[in-house]
Amino acid sequence: MLVGLWIASLLLAGWAAARWASPDISALRRDNASLRTQLKQIDSLRQQVANLKNSDAISRAANQELQTSLSGRDEEVSALRADVAFYERLVGSGAQRRGLAVHSVKLASNANGSWHYAATLTQNLNRGKITQGTLTLQVDGAKGGKLQTLQWADLLQKANAPGQTFEFRYFQKVEGNLMLPTGFTPHKVTVQLQSEGSTITQAFSWADATSPDAATPDGGEGL
Repeated sequence: MLVGLWIASLLLAGWAAARWASPDISALRRDNASLRTQLKQIDSLRQQVANLKNSDAISRAANQELQTSLSGRDEEVSALRADVAFYERLVGSGAQRRGLAVHSVKLASNANGSWHYAATLTQNLNRGKITQGTLTLQVDGAKGGKLQTLQWADLLQKANAPGQTFEFRYFQKVEGNLMLPTGFTPHKVTVQLQSEGSTITQAFSWADATSPDAATPDGGEGL
């Protein structure tokens, strides 16, 4: 009997030791399931945050594109309004009658060192009549501390270069390229028009001609 009790006490002590040394398996399973559920919720929240960030980035990009488009449209509208005002002054019923003249000149530098010119010519004195002639340019400036004048042939770097022809009823934008010598500082550009045996000369400061505000209405083919 004593031996039996001793063996039973050993079994009871072993069961108790195993009970206290090992956690409850069912509790572990419950904790593991709860942890997996929390991880899924965290992953879902992270995905939602990523989606919101992407959506915000797309919204910002779309808004920026819209603002750029609106800005471009505003510039187009302003240019169109300026053109309409120009046309009304030229051909409207209350427009002041003027003969052949240079409305404006615009100069812009090219990548190769040359200059692009655009001269807008107008006339509304003889409505419906075709005005024909030639245009030449002259640039006054300084080089090496001395005043210098560059004639049409100098600007085109071509001896005996003919003037640029024009033909229009109300207005035309005449365009081309010219070259200035190295070290030359331009001060003034003069436009000379030869038409019907008469010469019309108009001078513009180089600063005004190269200003962005010197823009001209579109009329490259003549009207």
